[in-house]
Amino acid sequence: MSRVAERRAHIDLLEAYRLNGDRAARDRLVEELMPLVHSLARRYAGRGEPYEDLVQVGAIGLIKAIDRFDLERGVELSTYAVPTIVGEIRRHFRDRSWSVHVPRRMKELSLRVSRLVDDLSSELGKAPTVAEIAAAAEVEEEDVIEALETARAHTTTSLSSPTSPGGELALIDMLGEDEAGYETLERGSVVRTGLEALSERERRIVVLRFVKGLTQSEIASELGLSQMHVSRLLRGALAAMHGRLDDGEGLPL
Repeated sequence: MSRVAERRAHIDLLEAYRLNGDRAARDRLVEELMPLVHSLARRYAGRGEPYEDLVQVGAIGLIKAIDRFDLERGVELSTYAVPTIVGEIRRHFRDRSWSVHVPRRMKELSLRVSRLVDDLSSELGKAPTVAEIAAAAEVEEEDVIEALETARAHTTTSLSSPTSPGGELALIDMLGEDEAGYETLERGSVVRTGLEALSERERRIVVLRFVKGLTQSEIASELGLSQMHVSRLLRGALAAMHGRLDDGEGLPL
């Protein structure tokens, strides 16, 4: 088919769709212009996103161009469609890009954990704990924590983002806390011995958590830290306390 004949065929299909609502004509037009989408998608292949996804996104751009195209324009549909298709592909990269280099395995786990948080919240009727997320994902709890921290490198969904417009509750505040096995901390004299192994900030966090009963989120707010940072400091403090208690250093005879 000559260039002129092809252009005429595209105009006929456009008129059938835009003037008569013939969706079959639009589908035929999309099919005929998909080679253009593939050509543009190949320019952006190898940049971290599957080629098939780029083609699908480009196809959405093509449909938008068909819907917006003015039959009175003095340009070809394919020429008009190029910037719209490219714009959709670039927007896809912007929305799904990572601000720092993250291993592919951790990228995939981070996205999987994000979906599991939503699914488990609906299924359980409460925010899932790290242990529950790990069980559902069939990975170690430390992997879940690392995946949650990795999500901060993703530009689309930051764990510090509010759960609703203008809301004070952040996404990370929805995560449950799993702190089983801390019964030793209830033994006053032993606790005081363990506290001696900690820095002033670590002691304050332990006191706020186990004496005053504040949640990790509340502690984070009071100390001006992130909830994840408080969680790491708390785990480190408890490990140091247990280490000192296991060594027997400073325990009463």
